[in-house]
Amino acid sequence: MSKLFRNPVFCGLDTHDLDEAEQLAQALAPVVGGLKLGLEFFYAFGRSGYERIADTGVPIFLDLKLHDIPNTVRGGIHSLLSLQPAILNVHASGGIEMMRAAREAVEDEGDGRPWIIGVTVLTSLDEADIVRMGISGSPSDQVRRLAGAAQEAGLDGVVCSAHEVERLRRDCGNDFKLIVPGIRPKGAEAHDQKRVMTPGDALAHGADILVIGRPIIRAADPAHAAQTILEDLPPAA
Repeated sequence: MSKLFRNPVFCGLDTHDLDEAEQLAQALAPVVGGLKLGLEFFYAFGRSGYERIADTGVPIFLDLKLHDIPNTVRGGIHSLLSLQPAILNVHASGGIEMMRAAREAVEDEGDGRPWIIGVTVLTSLDEADIVRMGISGSPSDQVRRLAGAAQEAGLDGVVCSAHEVERLRRDCGNDFKLIVPGIRPKGAEAHDQKRVMTPGDALAHGADILVIGRPIIRAADPAHAAQTILEDLPPAA
C-alpha cells in the first residue's frame, strides 16, 4: 500500500478552540502535507469537530494512540474508519497481538486504508524516565525493540524520535514508515519534548513524516511559518 502526501510536514492542531482549529486548517491546507489531530482535540470536539477539519481536504493523522486488549483496539479502529484518516496509531507497548489486531482491522479497506503506526517511546521521555519505568537500556534500545515488534506484527511503521531514525532505517528497511514528532526548527524552544531535532536533520537521517506543532500554529502567520520550514528542507525532500 502506498500513500503520497504533498510534502513531509504534518502540523499538529493542538487547540481547545474549534473555530481557531478550522481557520488554521484552511490556512495550512495549501501548504502542509497533512494535519495531526490528537487526544486533546478529539476528546473536546469528537467526530463532528474532526469532520470540520477534514472538510478542508487535507490528509489527517488521527493521533489517538490506542492501547487496550486486541479485540477492543480492533473495534476502536473499525469505529474510526468511517472518518477516513490517512494515518492511525496504537501504542506498540500493547504487544504484538494487539498490533496485529489493529492491522487486521483495516485489511478490507484496500489501497485506500490508513497507515497503522506503532508509537514507540514518547519524545517527552529520556533515559531517567525509562529507568523509573523499570525498562532496561536506553530509550533508543526500547525504541528498537518496539519497532521490531511493530514490523513483525505487520504495521506500516512507527512513531519515534529523530534520534532513532537512522538506526531504525537500517534495521527495518526503506518501506517501513518513520513518523517523527519533537521536530523544532532552529531557534524554536523544545517545551515538553526532550529528544528533538531540526526538520532538515530529521529528514537527512531518514524520517518520512515530520510532525510540527507550536512553531507553526503559534506563529504570527502559520502558513508562512510552514512555508519557511519547507523551504529550509533539503531539496531531495
